[in-house]
Amino acid sequence: MRRRLVIDGNAVYEIDEDCMLRKRMDSERAEKEKKGREKEKNQEQSK
Repeated sequence: MRRRLVIDGNAVYEIDEDCMLRKRMDSERAEKEKKGREKEKNQEQSK
């Protein structure tokens, strides 16, 4: 498990890089699916 420690003044944050990667991949996949659905909808409307 990869983690990054970020120190910002008096605040300290621990970032789980594996979790951030999963979140980014999930959001990209959801965005692609949404674009695919919109494209299909537009094709159906143009018929």
